[in-house]
Amino acid sequence: MSNLPTLVSLDVRQAEKDRLELESQMLKASLHELGEKVGQLQARLIEMDGVSKRLAEVAGVNYTNPEVQETLNGSTVVSDDKAQAMVFDSAEALGRELDTMAQRLDRQRDGLAMLDMVMTRRAGLEASLPSLSPVDFPYMTSSYGWRRHPISGRNKMHEGLDFAAPHGAPIHAASGGMVVFAGYRTGYGKTVEIQHSHNLVTVYAHASSLQVKRGDLVEKGQLIANVGSTGQSTGPHLHFEVRVAGQPLDPSLFLPDPNEPEVRLADASDDLQADSAEVR
Repeated sequence: MSNLPTLVSLDVRQAEKDRLELESQMLKASLHELGEKVGQLQARLIEMDGVSKRLAEVAGVNYTNPEVQETLNGSTVVSDDKAQAMVFDSAEALGRELDTMAQRLDRQRDGLAMLDMVMTRRAGLEASLPSLSPVDFPYMTSSYGWRRHPISGRNKMHEGLDFAAPHGAPIHAASGGMVVFAGYRTGYGKTVEIQHSHNLVTVYAHASSLQVKRGDLVEKGQLIANVGSTGQSTGPHLHFEVRVAGQPLDPSLFLPDPNEPEVRLADASDDLQADSAEVR
């Protein structure tokens, strides 16, 4: 009977040992399962890094994250069956890895926020450029550059584009902005000038009538005048200029390719007569 307490004590200890071993096995199994999930999350992080890098390249933004450069030499898409499970010997090691992943996610968030800001600014810049054809008639009678003046016969710099169009045809703002001049100007006839952002000014000359006045805010595509032949002109047409800080630029740098279809472009062949109108 004297050995009974000892046997009971041994049984209790063995039971406690078995319980601890079982808990240890369960903890290891849980850590292994979590390690697999962490491996899958890391694969997703690498994939997202790749998406961020491709977006940056498309947007023309330098992507200099060294971690991404190191991990994205090949394909950036990692499938679940190829994601390697990570082995953790303790919950503390798992916690450290989760902290590292959280920091990486923060960097991704900051990088995507930067990319969003750059693309938003770029979209705003593009929206402010005079990229809309000011008339529905793409037939150009005179391009930008040196030419013989149709009236004086002298060689002179032609600082815009001439679009032949019927008398009274609508003239639209090539971009949104503020009207800084609307009236008669020597040589140009009835003219509208619109101030856009980034020191850009567009000029619409030889109109028959004006639909805006100085100080008006206009939107891209808004009717601002009608085609005419006022000023030094040989026939109905629009003389269109783009100026930056007062210096003329070739408007064709901003306008869409006339060979590509555009929603607002129309066939002017029936309206254009034998004579071709040219600007001053």
